[in-house]
Amino acid sequence: MIRFLQQDNKAVKIMFAVIIGAACISMVIYLVPGLMSDNSTGSSTAVYATVHEPGIAGRIFGESTEIKTDEVVKLSEQQLRRQHVPITMMSSLMSYIMPQAGQYLVQQAIQKQAADKMHLQVSDGDLLRELRTGVFAEYLFPNGQYVGDDKYIDFLQSAFGSEMTRSEFESQVKDEMELNRLRALVTGGVTVSDAAVREAYRTKGMKVQFDYAVVSMADLKKTINPTDAELQGYFKENAARYAASAPETRKIEYVAFDSAKISGGKAAVSDAEVQTYYNQHVAEYKTEEQVKARHILITVKAGSDAATDAAAKAKAQDVLKQVQAGGNFAELAKKYSEDPGSKDKGGELPLMPTASLDQAFAKAAMALNPGQTSGVVKSAFGYHIIQTEQKQAAGVKPLSEEKDAIVKALEQERQAAAAQLYSMQLVAAAKKDGLEKMAAAHGLHAVTTDYVAKDALIGGLSDGAALLAQAFTTDKGAAPATVSTGDGYAVFTVLDVKAAHAPEFEAYKTHVLDDYREQKAPELLQDETVKLDARAKQLNDLKKAAAELKVAVKTSGLVGEDGQVTDLGAMNGPGAAAFKLAKGAISDPINAGQTGVVLTVTDKQEPTADEIAKNFDTTRDDLLSQKREDVYRIFLGTLSNQYQNSGSVRLTRKAAAPGGVPAGR
Repeated sequence: MIRFLQQDNKAVKIMFAVIIGAACISMVIYLVPGLMSDNSTGSSTAVYATVHEPGIAGRIFGESTEIKTDEVVKLSEQQLRRQHVPITMMSSLMSYIMPQAGQYLVQQAIQKQAADKMHLQVSDGDLLRELRTGVFAEYLFPNGQYVGDDKYIDFLQSAFGSEMTRSEFESQVKDEMELNRLRALVTGGVTVSDAAVREAYRTKGMKVQFDYAVVSMADLKKTINPTDAELQGYFKENAARYAASAPETRKIEYVAFDSAKISGGKAAVSDAEVQTYYNQHVAEYKTEEQVKARHILITVKAGSDAATDAAAKAKAQDVLKQVQAGGNFAELAKKYSEDPGSKDKGGELPLMPTASLDQAFAKAAMALNPGQTSGVVKSAFGYHIIQTEQKQAAGVKPLSEEKDAIVKALEQERQAAAAQLYSMQLVAAAKKDGLEKMAAAHGLHAVTTDYVAKDALIGGLSDGAALLAQAFTTDKGAAPATVSTGDGYAVFTVLDVKAAHAPEFEAYKTHVLDDYREQKAPELLQDETVKLDARAKQLNDLKKAAAELKVAVKTSGLVGEDGQVTDLGAMNGPGAAAFKLAKGAISDPINAGQTGVVLTVTDKQEPTADEIAKNFDTTRDDLLSQKREDVYRIFLGTLSNQYQNSGSVRLTRKAAAPGGVPAGR
């Protein structure tokens, strides 16, 4: 859901039409998307995309929706938070998630414009009825009584975060209701026949057992042994493929030193320096309010009716009586709790910040002393019985606890600064006298590597990756430079460069053979599977055919469409052919990726008429839901294509580019 900014002032649009009438031809060309429009020209970086109704009339008189970059960023952040992405990683991931969030909002805008055009808008009265009777009724109108403005705001902040305002929430609910009306209108005529329902459950409930012969691609590769002449011919035919297979290599000369062995970084750290560091980093030592508890949860789904809610509450109260009577909390949690994450652990939850918990749960848990048990507590998930084990108030860790770590950090900073300064002095000396003279003058040793590739290992260095990465971006003969090696620094220069080139056949023969087998194996797998299938059908006996061709035969268990079979995979994939075969019939060749399979069904069990009747309503609902989803997807795809093909979706170039996250996010 998202709040769309709508511009629907009819008077302004009529005046705009009058103004452009004097220059109809030129202005129409300018206004028609895709003719003379540049999506980046004149666009504000605050606008991520603009969506307007297709066609010239749609551009001039139709609805236009601006999607703000802030909206895209906000939705992206919500997605990342729902996936529990650490805050420190969110910035680097925004460039990947924003295009998806932007596309989602564009789709929402397109759907809303279609709904508006069909006059499906939601009135304030419609909204009030939804809040009184829909999924939010138990929070805003429990027992039909309004909770009041203050509790309304408390609910929004607890459920959606402090940034959610009442007007935004109600606007989002309205938009969601309108899109639901659109979906209902588009899919309202969808039906499924009784015969289709019975056939669907017959297929879904069917189980089969079969013998299957497996041709292994891995085994076939071992049989592909070309002559040297054939392999050389393949090598020549694929010369372009191997033109740069021998990677670029470089000869590097370097002088390295260990930071711990230099002077200048070992001076004692004073108490004043420790205090200053602590004061400057005090935010890092703040602790959140946290609680560790056990709980027993009796779930209630959002939107459940009063009878369901009451039954869940009564069950929770019954369990509470058992706890109060001396029952073992952990054992009762294992028996009754409906929280799959903690049930088997006796209801135990880890120490967690209360800000990440349901606020009703957190408030009740923090009100208890360790060892105390709550009454029945209602949260957004249902009814809880909580036993607090540990709690920690928000605060700041004292300097005494952090002093040793601060001293170590300051010593490391001082040592790192001394090492960096020393490396710069070595670079200056190397530029003046050369690496070897510089090394001799400082009691160090100059090392010259062989020609090494970018992913090589440099002996004697704890981490040579940075040295290689920088060396491979440095020109041959360039002035010496310095780079960190993990435990110190290295001063280096590039002596020579060998460009990537085609390898000699003999030196690369093993790789060429692997490539040759990789190319030939799929075709051979197909041929061998077809041969096996033809022989099995000729003999009307899969096992005899497999024995002749020396192919292994296996037997499956009794499996349904949700099952898995070794060497064949998921039964709703390539193995689905088994469900369409009569008992005793032999399948056509089945390509299962790394194997070729031929199977024959040995047993087939279909659901009984009673089972079909028992599951009829559920199956019909599933089929209807899927068919409606398919119909709506086609509708939405056609509608989106209409917008895209007419240029009715305009992305600002800067907003659409990866990494376009506003500062401060």
